[in-house]
Amino acid sequence: MLMGDYSFLNLFGLLIQSVFIENFLLANFLGMCTYLACSNKLKTANGLGVAVVLVLTISGILNWCVFKFVTGAGALSWLSYFGIDAANINLNFLQFLLFISIIAGFTQMLEIIIEKFSPALYSSLGLYLPLIAVNCAILGACLFAVTRNYPFFPNLVYVFASGLGWWLAIALVAAIREKLAVSDVVPGLRGMGITFIVSGLMAMAFQGFTGIKLASPSGSALTTANEALELQTAPEPSQANF
Repeated sequence: MLMGDYSFLNLFGLLIQSVFIENFLLANFLGMCTYLACSNKLKTANGLGVAVVLVLTISGILNWCVFKFVTGAGALSWLSYFGIDAANINLNFLQFLLFISIIAGFTQMLEIIIEKFSPALYSSLGLYLPLIAVNCAILGACLFAVTRNYPFFPNLVYVFASGLGWWLAIALVAAIREKLAVSDVVPGLRGMGITFIVSGLMAMAFQGFTGIKLASPSGSALTTANEALELQTAPEPSQANF
């Protein structure tokens, strides 16, 4: 349940894959609303990026626990220790509701903390800080993690790296937009127009890594299938000698 078939090398591969190869913003295009609205200044983008990483990591851990012990198939079997036979009860219909509630609750706590300790960042983020609660990137990462049935530590690495990838993307475009603000841009493309073009070029660069798999653990279905294919296509010993 904690590591499954994953090794530490697989976890490192999952980290690299989630940040660069399957970047949530530039490969899956999730969380675009706050990405476009809060990327005018690098300082604001960094503040929002840190908030997204924190919310996504903690929410991903909590939602993994909810999936494993409440809403997943046979998740309530642990109640048998208390003499309750609930293994056949399926609460999967509550999954979206519980996931969003956990994300919203932790976001509210983070909003209170930022308002207390960094009023400048709180005012610069404005309305978009509470909108983290409905950021599709956060909910999407939590759902992707449980859909792929990651054990605990791979799930932790995945949600943390997904947040890092989101932060990397918004920081990159914010740095570019600060330069574009003092550049000679065609009047018709100033503002959101050139931002969409830059985002598209960045997405093309990141999607050049699509198809690279660094996190497949040994003994997984994907690895076994690849080994079987290699055995089928390998020449027979008598042919190899010639």
